[in-house]
Amino acid sequence: MYKKTLAALFAAALALTVCTACGDKTKKNGGSSGDGAVASDASAQADSGIEYGNGSPDGASAEIEEPAAAQSGDAFLMITDEQWYAQFFGNTEKKNEDLLCWGAQTAHITGNGDYTVSVNAGSHGTQKEITGDPNGSYQCSGLGFAAVKVEDGTKLFPNMSIEIKEIRVDGNPVTLSAKNYTSSDDNTEMRANIYNDFVSRFPEDAHNAGGQLSGEFGEYSSKIVDPASFAKWQRVEVDFTVSGIGDAE
Repeated sequence: MYKKTLAALFAAALALTVCTACGDKTKKNGGSSGDGAVASDASAQADSGIEYGNGSPDGASAEIEEPAAAQSGDAFLMITDEQWYAQFFGNTEKKNEDLLCWGAQTAHITGNGDYTVSVNAGSHGTQKEITGDPNGSYQCSGLGFAAVKVEDGTKLFPNMSIEIKEIRVDGNPVTLSAKNYTSSDDNTEMRANIYNDFVSRFPEDAHNAGGQLSGEFGEYSSKIVDPASFAKWQRVEVDFTVSGIGDAE
């Protein structure tokens, strides 16, 4: 119950931010994966309404991955489930909040090209943190928010554009219902929204590879997927293309 309360408070605070805009780090590869805290007891699980999987009794022997953290110039999948409980916001200093930091894959942006970022709730670290068993079978439910974010992207790559090419949920491609756009947030990051219910029109600095975007969304949107595609999930992967790096301002 304590974790659920923390998650709710964190979600309320984060909503004030996201509405304003919108491992081993490698291209199309990599993955990073510490010790997780013991999960809530049975009564807390019942109160939370969150589903917990049945872990194996010998799960204590499983190897726990190193938690991922986004450094300057890193792209990562910023995501939370519908309850804003299981999430990854690139900060391993708050492992009890960033429950998807174990097994998350970041990508260090080195120039124009194709990259992949992902999270994996099936990782041993996440399962141990949530269920108490590294071999648990917990699945996330629904989608509250998702975006590809580049830490310090505005400063490092002021003209970069992020085009999302494919999103896979547990290995299955999901339909992209609209085009994404790129914009900044807090004047530090560069972001491409995947599902942001707090935005209904282009931010001031919204753009794509062709230039500035403004007015109503049209063929673009801050919600380019149907949350129904995320009814139950563990692994989410996003392929995207970066362009505009090196372009003159």
